[in-house]
Amino acid sequence: MTNPTPQPSFIRLPDGRQLAYAEYGDPQGKPVIYFHGNPSSRLEPLMFGSHLDQAAGLRVIAADRPGMGRSDFQPGRKLTGWPADVCALADSLHLDRFAVLGISAGGPYVSVCARMIPERLTVAGILSGVGPMNTPGGTKGMGMGRYYFRGAAIHPWLAELFVRMMRSSMSGTPRSGGGAPPGMPPADIEALAQPELGKAFLASAVEAWSCGARGTAWDATLLARPWGFNLTDIQMPVYLWHGEADTNAPVAMGRFVAQSIPDCRAKFYPNEGHISVGVRYMDEILSVLK
Repeated sequence: MTNPTPQPSFIRLPDGRQLAYAEYGDPQGKPVIYFHGNPSSRLEPLMFGSHLDQAAGLRVIAADRPGMGRSDFQPGRKLTGWPADVCALADSLHLDRFAVLGISAGGPYVSVCARMIPERLTVAGILSGVGPMNTPGGTKGMGMGRYYFRGAAIHPWLAELFVRMMRSSMSGTPRSGGGAPPGMPPADIEALAQPELGKAFLASAVEAWSCGARGTAWDATLLARPWGFNLTDIQMPVYLWHGEADTNAPVAMGRFVAQSIPDCRAKFYPNEGHISVGVRYMDEILSVLK
C-alpha cells in the first residue's frame, strides 16, 4: 500500500498569502514539516510512500513554498522569511514543537529554521541538500543544474527561462518512470526506473509550476545568492545524509555544510546519488526524526 495523492489544504498567512500543504503518514504521529526540492512541491513525499506507510508514529506535513505548487507568490521573498511561514503553519495546526526534514533545495530551509527558530524544533535533518553556490568545488560535476543556478544568481528571469525549458520537456500528464535527467548517476537512474517513484517524481515537478514559473525561479535565485545567515551560527544539532555520487548537489556541498554547522551529525554514502539515498535509507532517516 502507498499513500494516495492527497488533496491540498490551505492556511491564510498573516500578510494575506495562501499557503498550501499536504499531509502523509500517521495523523496522530509526531509532526515532521517537510521541505521539498526545486522544481518540486508538496507532492514530493509520494516518492517515499511505502516508507511513510511503514513509519508508524510520524505525521509528515509538506508545504509548497511561496509561488510553487498552490502557494501564493511572495514578492521580494527572502530565504530568511521562511521560518515565519513555518511557524504560522505549525500554529494553525496547534503544533508547539516539530521536526523538520528538507531534501535537495529544501536543505537550506532546514538550516535557516535551525538558525532562527531552534526553540520550535525537535530535530533538524538535511537529505541530499544543496550548499552555498560559492562552495569550493561545489558545482563541479553538477551537470545542467550549474547553469540553472548560475543564471539564477544573475537574474530571476534567466532562471525562469530555464524553468520554462524544463516544463516544456515534461509531459503535463505524469507517466510511469518519470525519466531520469541526463547525467544522473546509476543509483539515481535505477531509483527512477521504479514506476511509482518515477511517476511521483514527475508529478511533484509538474505541480511546482502549476501556477506559473516565477516562484520556482525565485526560489532558485535565493539559493544561488548569499543566503542571509551563517551556517556557523546554528546552535542546535543538525543531521545530514548525502550520497557521494550525487550530481544534483555534489558531495563537496554536503561536506561544506557539515563542516560549517558546529554540531552537524553527517553520514555520507559511497556510490549513492541524489535520490537513491532517500529511497534506500529513508527508514533510517525517519527513525532519527521520531
